[in-house]
Order: sequence, then structure tokens, then C-alpha cells
Amino acid sequence: MAMNTRKGFRFTNYKAPDQTPFEKLFEIFQELVTHTSGDVEEALDWLRELDKEYQLTDDDYTIDDFIEDLKAKGYIREEFDVDGPQGGEGEEGDETGGSGSLSVTAKLERILRQRALDQIFGKIKRSGSGNHKTGKSGKGDEHTGEFREYRFGDSLEHINMTESLKNAQVNHGLDNFSLSEEDLVVEDTQHKAQMSTVLMIDISHSMILYGEDRITPAKKVAMALAELITTRYPKDTLDILVFGNDAWPIPIKDLPYLRVGPYHTNTVAGLQLAMDMLRRKRNTNKQIFMITDGKPSCLRLPNGDYYKNSVGLDEYIVEKCYAMAQQARKLHIPITTFMIAEDPYLMQFVREFTKANKGKAFYTGLKGLGEMIFEDYEQNRKRRIKG
Repeated sequence: MAMNTRKGFRFTNYKAPDQTPFEKLFEIFQELVTHTSGDVEEALDWLRELDKEYQLTDDDYTIDDFIEDLKAKGYIREEFDVDGPQGGEGEEGDETGGSGSLSVTAKLERILRQRALDQIFGKIKRSGSGNHKTGKSGKGDEHTGEFREYRFGDSLEHINMTESLKNAQVNHGLDNFSLSEEDLVVEDTQHKAQMSTVLMIDISHSMILYGEDRITPAKKVAMALAELITTRYPKDTLDILVFGNDAWPIPIKDLPYLRVGPYHTNTVAGLQLAMDMLRRKRNTNKQIFMITDGKPSCLRLPNGDYYKNSVGLDEYIVEKCYAMAQQARKLHIPITTFMIAEDPYLMQFVREFTKANKGKAFYTGLKGLGEMIFEDYEQNRKRRIKG
């Protein structure tokens, strides 16, 4: 049994065994608050509607009890207007909780990122090292288990004394024992490298058109990728930008609140900003991931005006995109495009764009988008570092 709701959401009857009433509701609430871009009030309205439809609660544990638990556990907080009650001890409104609005806390933001990672990359296990190997041995900081002869300049802490003493015994004997430089062996190490990634997310109006919510999966992918990198590859960097009529960076903590605007698609502005961000990175390995569902349809002219054309592929705009792809190629920045559309003329544009950059392109629906991005992240990491 399923229920159609506003904004194209579709929910099915959910049964979670061995969960407390709070845990059952919290699982649903996390999904709702992601769909509503961090609007707690709207998410709770939907939860009440689902409760009426599917009897999620009973007299022993109500939605109001759930809200109080969310506050007590630090997942949501109540914010008051400047001129309204402040909620201090003994102030009016303290007994009833006041009339402030509810908002997400940093604790819940982190939970949402972790949940996105579990949903999209469920089989991934955290790695203790969390770094990228160059494939080149020498003076580094990760042991390989292999040994080699001592070379001038090797750190003394990397000398393996057991193997070195064994060599000394073989070379000089026990009766006239001595340890020379030729006896020393060093446990080989590998250099660790870093990867700098910019993730571009299209927030043009088409991301919610045609009865399909495309922005929420893109948002979940960004949250999952952010959590993956910060936990498994902490030496890497991830920057996220959004592009519509213009492009601007957003902090990771703001991902749950990401919304689509009434925008065209200024792909050039997004690429310009991405390359500017990567130029400031010291890492050798750099890449751009771009999630988009539409054709480039907007440019910002030098005088500040916008040049827009939503009809077909505008040659002027498209040529600017190709030029940006070539510029990124000269900077050794590969661009991987995840195209959430399968229109033949758009696929042709992406093919030409990818050829200009010598990057990669995936023509995909929303299903499997996260897995594709993770696999490409891993493959790019290995290829770029070895290359």
C-alpha cells in the first residue's frame, strides 16, 4: 500500500522490526527532513499525515512525545524571534516551550550525512589509514612489508634492526660480530598522496520538473561523499558548489538545506568557480564531478547582464562550455559528468564536452547515481595517483 503526497513524494508502509517507537519515527523523520531541505516544521507536518495514514504511534508514544525526544537528544532546537520570548529560565513561554520555530542542529546534520553514506555506500568499511597511495616506493610514511638496502638520507626510525642484525651475522659471523652500513636494511614505505575534488550540483529549476525530484538524490550523494571523504580519506579535500544563473560554494553543513531555485543553467560559471577553487589547492591530484540534468542555457556577460536561451543548444553557450573543458584539460583537471537525462541531443553535447576535456561521462537516471560516483572517485584516485 502506498500514499501519494505533495511534491511528488511517495511513501510505502514501513515496518522496522526490533525498533523503539523513537527509532522507528526517527528513521522516517530523517528522510522527510532531507526532502524538505531542513524544514523541520514541514517534515513534522508530513510525519503527522503519515501517522494518520499508517498509525505509526499510539497513546503510549505520540508525535508530541517524539518531538520532545528530538529536542532532548539534541537533534532539533527551538529558535525564537528577536522580539519574542527567549526561553530563559523563569521567562514567559518556558513552561509551554514558547512559540519559536524548530530547526536542525549540527548533530542532526552529521547524522543525515552518515545516513546518506549508509544508504548509498552501505558496503563501505572505514579504513584506518584513509589515504591515497602513489604506487611509488621510497621515503614515505606507510609501511609496505617489503625491505630494501639502506640509502643515505633514510630515516633511522625506518631501519629494521632485526633484519639488519641478521645480515650482520651472515656477513661477518658471530665470532667477529660487527654492524656496517652495508648490513642495514630499511622497511620500505609508500608516499601518501591527496586528492582534491570539487562537486558541482545543478540547482536549476529543471531539477524538480517533470514530476521527478532530482535534487534530493543529488543532495544525498553530496552528503554521502562528504562523509566518506572526511572519515575514510581525511587528507583529501572536498568542495561543493551549486550552479544556476550563477555559481557559488556552499559549506558541507548546509547540504541538508539545499534547494532548487528558479534558475537557468550556467555551466560555465560552475566550471570557472570549480577551477578557481582547485587552483588554490596544493594537491597534485585534482578532479571535478558535475551532476546535472539539463543543457547549459545561461551565461553571465562582462557587463553583468545574463545571456539566456532555453531553446535547444545555443551555439554561443555551448562553445564557451567546450572552451572551459579544454582549459581544465590544460590544468590536468579531469571532469566527470553525471548526466541525469537521456535526450539524444544532450548526450551529444556531453560527448563533445567530455572529448574536449578527455574526461568521462555517465548517462544515468537517479538510481545508482551514488554508487557510480563512489566507484569513479575510487578509480580516479588510483589512476591519477599512479599516473
